Amino acid sequence: MNLLSFSSVMSVIGSVVLAVLILLFMITVHEFGHYLAGKALKFKINEFAIGFGPKLFKRQSKRTGEFFSVRLFPLGGFCAFDGEDDEGGNADSFNNKAPWKRIIVLIAGPLFNYITALILILVSMFAFGQPVFKINSIAPYEGVNSEIYAEYSLVEQDVILKAEGKAVYLLTDFMSALGGKAEGDEVLLTVNRDGNVQDVKVKLRSDCNFESSAETSKLWRALGAGTVEKDDGKLYWDISTVNYRFGFFTTIGRSFAYSGQIAGTIFKVLGELLTGHLDISAMGGPVTTIKLTSQIASQNFQSFLEIAAYIGVNLAVFNLLPIPALDGSKVVFCLIEWIFRKPVPRKIEAVIHGVGFILILVFAVLVDILQFVRC
Repeated sequence: MNLLSFSSVMSVIGSVVLAVLILLFMITVHEFGHYLAGKALKFKINEFAIGFGPKLFKRQSKRTGEFFSVRLFPLGGFCAFDGEDDEGGNADSFNNKAPWKRIIVLIAGPLFNYITALILILVSMFAFGQPVFKINSIAPYEGVNSEIYAEYSLVEQDVILKAEGKAVYLLTDFMSALGGKAEGDEVLLTVNRDGNVQDVKVKLRSDCNFESSAETSKLWRALGAGTVEKDDGKLYWDISTVNYRFGFFTTIGRSFAYSGQIAGTIFKVLGELLTGHLDISAMGGPVTTIKLTSQIASQNFQSFLEIAAYIGVNLAVFNLLPIPALDGSKVVFCLIEWIFRKPVPRKIEAVIHGVGFILILVFAVLVDILQFVRC
């Protein structure tokens, strides 16, 4: 029993370490994007750091004078440009460079995250195929229209490839395709049934009036999918995912589309949060992110690739948002300077970014607390 407990603890620790390494890798990729763009445009760089907090390792380049360091806490990193937060310095200091050059440097970080995520998606899809949804059971037909539902229905083991002519990558794609449809409406689904790809008409058994992307149960109920009782006594929709292989060029196209769909989902969720259709407790901060990442990444190599890609796209999109302290906000300040030929006073900009950074930290802690309370 003690050996079993020790093994379980080590497994959990290993999963958490794996999650932290994924996050650290993506953050390092992000900062390396800033670094390479800065070097290409001849910005003066003082330090490139992996992690934050006290230095564990530090080395200075004799040729450039740049410091490279590894720091104690692995959930962070930075590329420190000379004169980034003030005026003065030499011609190669950050704020003395042309606004368009600064914009390129700022965008390079998110761009590197996106490119890395796209490569991981390509590797995953070529190696394993695309995860798609499979119907494991169909609920018993009810009501006077049972014969109609029997004719216009999915069948067990159907693998869904498209909905209303649109490729399905995520549940949100499915929900977007069927959103607004009413009970009794016919929808066109492309499925793989017994090894044959075919279009089938399905009559919806309930309304698809989704208020948020979290209401997936409405989707499966409308399609007639069955439920199964798990060991915890709760009912779950009897849906699973299977890997489906497409042709070479189709896989490349779907990899690009899939990365775009992930990005679109992020905007959708943010919109639902702002409109109140999605509760803030559905979000997760650093602790929740590490927890979920460790659970998914430790399943198998495909899951590892998928969650790493998902985090990469998330970092790319999130950092481009015009929120103070993020790259997107700094791009806005550069555009203001470029358009009006005069920068916002650096001290004011620094205060805005500082306040934004504090608010982001508070928000991250808050959503983690809400997750803990829900559990």
